[in-house]
Amino acid sequence: MESLPTLTAMNPDSSDAPRTPLILGHRGAPKAAPENTLAAFGAALEEGADGVELDVHSTTDGVLVVVHDPEIENVGVIRDTTWSVINAAVPGIPTLEQVLDVCDGTLVNIEIKNSEGDAGYDSTQRTADLVVAVLQERGRRDDVVISSFSLDAIARVREIDGAIPTGFLYAPNMPNAEALDSATSGGHSAIHPHWVSLGGDEGSAFVYDCHARGLKVNVWTVNDEPVLAALIAAGVDCVITDTPAILRAWL
Repeated sequence: MESLPTLTAMNPDSSDAPRTPLILGHRGAPKAAPENTLAAFGAALEEGADGVELDVHSTTDGVLVVVHDPEIENVGVIRDTTWSVINAAVPGIPTLEQVLDVCDGTLVNIEIKNSEGDAGYDSTQRTADLVVAVLQERGRRDDVVISSFSLDAIARVREIDGAIPTGFLYAPNMPNAEALDSATSGGHSAIHPHWVSLGGDEGSAFVYDCHARGLKVNVWTVNDEPVLAALIAAGVDCVITDTPAILRAWL
């Protein structure tokens, strides 16, 4: 793979000129292999993705596991379960460190799963502490971004290490202006809207406003060519997709 721009090297500007966005594989390449597995992440890179997006939880003994839901069927809530129990029951679930090994030198979007109301919600933001510790140990800051629906989680990341890029992830039911204010006031590096939030004539103006405030715009989850074309026209920085090979062919 050719040398790729890092997440921090992509200095956003206020220009509304179309740009070629980076492609991140959503939980790897879930059409090619089970999501959030080493096989899926490897497949995403083989399909031409610039990097991957993944979900992370922490076990009761402090191991970061890459899986979407806070609870594993027939095992239990991840926060209340040890890594050895999880690994014995579902050996296909990787640790964050295993994924970082596979994706060495590749862009990685680490989504911290810890929203209020989730099973095993942790108000101390221990998962954020553990993620930062892993990245610091590996010296990985420029080619990662830590995102979350939880402003508390990414605020904790910034509190520990302000050099690690953070992104505010939000659902379409949140007004764009509110999300932008939250991302800006929190000092975050990026904003992560769903593509639905950028529909219509307001999409380009919103991207322009984000860039004017120094934020990159990383959009999820883009699987359709007309949507991709509109996002390129709007000037987004990155698209997260289930089908990296198809999007690469469309660019």
